[in-house]
This record gives sequence, C-alpha cells and structure tokens, in this order.
Amino acid sequence: MTEASLDTGIDIIKTHVKTAPTAPGVYRMLSKHGDVLYVGKAKSIKKRIVSYTQPKRLPNRLLRMVAATASMVFVTTRTEAEALLLEASLIKRFRPTYNVLLKDDKSFPYILLREDHEWAQITKHRGARRHKGQYYGPFASVSAVNRTLNTLQKIFQLRSCSDSTLETRTRACLLYQIKRCSGPCVNHISKSDYTDMVAETRAFLEGRTSGIQKKLAESMQQASDELEFEVAAVFRDRLNALTHIQSHQTMVNAMVDEADVIAAAEVGGQVGVQVFFFRAGQNWGHRAYFPKHDKEDSLEDVLGAFISQFYDNKPAPKLVLLSHSIPEQNLLGDALSERMGRRVIISVPERGKKADVVKEAARNAKEAIERRLAESASQTKLLEGVAKAFHLAEPPKRIEVYDNSHIQGTNAVGGMIVAGPEGFMKNAYRKFNIKSEDLTPGDDFGMMKEVLERRFKRLLKEDADRERGHWPDLLLIDGGKGQLSSVMEIMRDLGVTDVKVVGISKGPDRHAGREQFHMNGHESFMLPLTDPVLYYLQRLRDEAHRFAIGTHRSKRSSDIKKSPLDGVSGIGPKRKKALLHHFGSAKAVADADVRDLEGVDGISRAMAQHIYDHFRG
Repeated sequence: MTEASLDTGIDIIKTHVKTAPTAPGVYRMLSKHGDVLYVGKAKSIKKRIVSYTQPKRLPNRLLRMVAATASMVFVTTRTEAEALLLEASLIKRFRPTYNVLLKDDKSFPYILLREDHEWAQITKHRGARRHKGQYYGPFASVSAVNRTLNTLQKIFQLRSCSDSTLETRTRACLLYQIKRCSGPCVNHISKSDYTDMVAETRAFLEGRTSGIQKKLAESMQQASDELEFEVAAVFRDRLNALTHIQSHQTMVNAMVDEADVIAAAEVGGQVGVQVFFFRAGQNWGHRAYFPKHDKEDSLEDVLGAFISQFYDNKPAPKLVLLSHSIPEQNLLGDALSERMGRRVIISVPERGKKADVVKEAARNAKEAIERRLAESASQTKLLEGVAKAFHLAEPPKRIEVYDNSHIQGTNAVGGMIVAGPEGFMKNAYRKFNIKSEDLTPGDDFGMMKEVLERRFKRLLKEDADRERGHWPDLLLIDGGKGQLSSVMEIMRDLGVTDVKVVGISKGPDRHAGREQFHMNGHESFMLPLTDPVLYYLQRLRDEAHRFAIGTHRSKRSSDIKKSPLDGVSGIGPKRKKALLHHFGSAKAVADADVRDLEGVDGISRAMAQHIYDHFRG
C-alpha cells in the first residue's frame, strides 16, 4: 500500500458518498478487477461509508482495503435486520478478502422420515428439501447420522432402501435377515403395524421415548407369555437398543431441549469456534470451525460474524447459547426470528446447567485451536522442506497433485487435489471426466494432457494476472521421466513456464519409501527413508490416488446401477418389476419377442411392440 493508492481509494469512496442512500442496506467494495474486497451492512449506508474517508480512524487492515478499492455497489433493504441477513449471504457468496469468513460451511446432514410413500422410508439427507416428510437435525457429521440411523434400524426396523429397490425386490435383503428391517418389500409386515412403527420413530426423534420403552416391554412380555420366544427376543433386542442410546444422554442434555451451543476461544491470535447441537433433549454431535480473520479482529467480532454466516443456510433453533456477548446481539436475534417465523433467543448463560454446557464447549474450542496451531507449525516445517528439496524460492502456498483412474479406458476420470499451509484444501479439489473420444483406451499421457489443458486454459482465462491465489506454486505428477516430459511439453504449449513440475515414481521394485523424484533439468533423486518430507509427499500422492479412484468408482457404480429398462419410455417401477419377475433379468427382456412380452401383466400389445423395437434400434 502506498500513500498515493490510499489517496486514490479515499477519492473514489468520496465520489460514491455523493450518491449513497441514507436507508439501511449493504455495500460492497470492489477491486480494479471487479473482485469483492469487503461486504458491510449499515443502518444508514451513507453515514457508514463516510467513515472510510477518515484514514486516521481506521486500522491497518481497513487502510489496505481502502487503498485497493476501485468502485462500490449499494443495495438497500427495508430494515437493518434484513441488511444483516443479506450481508451474511453476500459474504458467503463472494468470500471477500477483508471480511471474517466461515471457511468450512458444508450443509449439515439430517435424518429424513419420508412419508410420501405407502411404506415410509428413513434415510440420511443433505441438500434441498424436495421430499415430503419430517426432517430431523442438524447432525454434526455424517458419522453421527449413521450411528443414529443404525440405532433406529435396530429399534424400529423401517426400510432405508430406495423406492426403485423396494418396487423391484423379489426377496428380503440382508437387513431383514439381521433384523434391521421389517421387510415391507416382500410383505413380511402388515401396513398397520408398519404405520405404528413409523409413529414410534417420529416420537423417538422428537424426544418422546418413555412411552416407546413401556410399549416394547409390554409387547416382549406378552410374546413371552404366549410362548412366542423368537418374537419376544426381537422385542428384547429393540428394547436393549433403546435403553443403550438413552444411557448415553446425560442429565445436562435434558436441560437443553433444542439449542445450539456456540463457544469461541482465542489462542495465539487465532479464534476457534465449537458448535454443539442439542435436539429433542439429545446431543447430536459437535463440530469445530476456524474462521478466517485478521489478527486485529476481536474474539467477539469474529464470533458475531461467524454466527450470522453460520445460519445463512441453516434453520436456527429456538435457543442459541453463546460463550461471549457479541456486537448487535439483539439485532441478530431479531433477524433470525424474522427469518424463522418464530422467536429465536440468543443468550450468554452465566450460571446453572446451561452455563456448564457452554463452558464444556469453550474448553473443546480451546483444545481444537491448540491442536490446529500445532499442526500448522508442523505443516510449515514440511513445506519448508519441500521448498528445499525441489529448489523453490519459498515454501509453496498451493500444491496441486494430479492422478488418473480408469479400467481399460472405461469410466476414465482425472483428479486434482490441493494442499497448502493449512493442509488439504478439499473445497479446491476438482474432478475431470475425460471427454476426448480420440484417446486410445488406457492412454494415461493423453488423459493427463486433457486434464492439464482444461485446468490451465481456465486459469489463464480467469486469473491471468495471478492475483487471486488460484495458481499453484508446485505441480506433482504421478509418473516418471516420460510422464514429466509429456507434462512439460503441455505446459510449454500453454505458455506456462514458471510453475515447478515434479514427477513421483515408485522407484526400484515399486517399494514405498524408495520413490524417485524427477524434475526438468535435474537428475532423478530419492529422499532419505526417514525424512518427514518424504512421508508428506507420499501422503499427497496417496490422497490424489484416493480421490481419483473414488471418483472413478462412483462413476462406474452409477453406470452399473443403470438398467437397460431405464431407457425405455413408458416403463415405470411397476412395469419394470413385472417384467423382471416374469423374465428374471433385463437381458432376457431385451431378447424376448413381442408375444412373450405381451404375456406380462400390465404390458399391452402396443407396449410390447414398443419394448421390442427399443432393443432392436
């Protein structure tokens, strides 16, 4: 930042002050490239942005922002609460350089009890709520959902399979055999009994478990009295599963029926936030967050910005318990209440059971940030070692690792993983479905060429001046000298000659630990077996391989699940089930003549002819 650039930025802001509205709303500060530098909200936009023209009152971070400002955009709202919600939404959308950013903001998993089918389904759900039914959550992680679903299957035995699987199944699956499903697909349970279990499941997920426990105990005793010992054993197992999950819920949880507990801690200038989820009197897990912020930001400011962004795409509970008071706490409560259509209370408990829960969350937040700082220090040393090994001027801020996966050329995909000072940057991972039809099956060189051309052509188009931090400092390629020379040729053709490229090959006898490293203009070399940098590079290569092969398997699995009957118009689940029951396989359906097809229930002569013609072009 120079004095001239600061003066220019102030002049630009003064120009916008003349036309700025006095109403509440949101303002955006933009760089010369159109990137959003900062998003802010104000009760009066005009009064707020005037403060940026007074440099003596601004901290260094905002002075840098003003110096980089080339233009501004304003959006007015009806109320300041609306402005607060819009600000959080825009921050998450544009990820401005000078805002506090919630970095890991994946949507949370829920349990969905689908009731838009005669046999209700229970499953985990993430994303848009397209299905009719009850959504229970959020859960802190997929593993927390899986544990709860596993218990629910033991207790209530509702189906978890898809509608298409249910419609086409001819015999009970393994879940029925191990008593995790009641077998509605083959009518092993009446609809009335299944409906009762659905109601019990709903009651459990809403925290009403005492009646379920009593009913299961009575059913077990009745079956035992009638000498139906196998039936009694089923009720016993369900009762044990229910008792087990209840025993894992503490008395503290009962004091917090529906709440999010959000606590922050600061260590070494870094803020960590821990969120505990309580629903239906049960603890549904917790998760740690590490918002990106400037060291000049106070813990309270970081926590306030975190909460407004956290609830941008998530329903807020009735109660939010905090470890610290935050700026505009009442305004945020009003904004969330307006969004949810019911009252949302944000409070900082000072005593009692709720305060104890918050203290526990704060302790977890402190431990999480300490672990993160320790890992960061270790990561810094590793990157310094990488720079030394590969003759880089400074430790790399962004390492990209590429790998391909296929089976004899089929379902070919390329994978790119990214790592940096904070470890694996999973939100930057990319997969590339190989599109070229001219490649020889299994041509790894051709696949790598397509991947790199697509990757760097896009970079050259979107970030040619390299100011957005998307350019790698180091490329790691899984391969030896031949693969390296091929990649170097591709990079030269693209005009990219200043990115270091390193090939990793397995070395003699393909033993782990004896990897050879290949760089253009250097002899191939190996690192000492005990060098931590070697382990780190192995980890990067293995992560790229895991990501590529996982993507390939997902694509292959999707293709395998497709039935030839799916492509026949007019064939829905019922007709598909009837055809499969009659012929035994989709291949037999494809080979059948019109007369045989016409003999299937629900298949008219016209439909039989249509199916016959479909499989014969």
